Amino acid sequence: MKKIILTTVLLISIMSLYAQNFGMRAGADFATAKAEFDGFSISENETGVYIGLFARLNISESFKIRPETNYININDLDQIQIPILAEIGLSDKFNALAGPSFGFLLDTEEGSKSFNFGLDFGLSYDITKKFLVEARYSLGLSNLAGDDFFDASLKLHGLFVGVGYMF
Repeated sequence: MKKIILTTVLLISIMSLYAQNFGMRAGADFATAKAEFDGFSISENETGVYIGLFARLNISESFKIRPETNYININDLDQIQIPILAEIGLSDKFNALAGPSFGFLLDTEEGSKSFNFGLDFGLSYDITKKFLVEARYSLGLSNLAGDDFFDASLKLHGLFVGVGYMF
């Protein structure tokens, strides 16, 4: 697990060397854990915080690749999330974001899985050249329930709302 996280952080760091812009982002995560077990479905909502770093790799004027590394804290659940997003300029200031996300739960219970794959999509608005606001939904696709004996599933989703600052 540690090797995966270190390798991913190293790859993003190398990619960031070629980035034209670096930034920091922070905000609130309105998370949902959805469990299904034996025909029943239960959802639990919690609010947490996130902080992260990102880079913008300019492919063209209206298309960028945006690798990120984020730390997410929701009550007693900590996660390192590494999305690799396509950023598509819709106008001068509005951008659409979409791409895969790789999550690593840091404090899983015995029998639970710690790798969370998902898809992120959302919008960002550049207030100035330095400041931006964004809203993004992270759709967790991985089943984090470790015991498949009862045909149980547990998936994490989150709505991220926050601000960013470009260096």
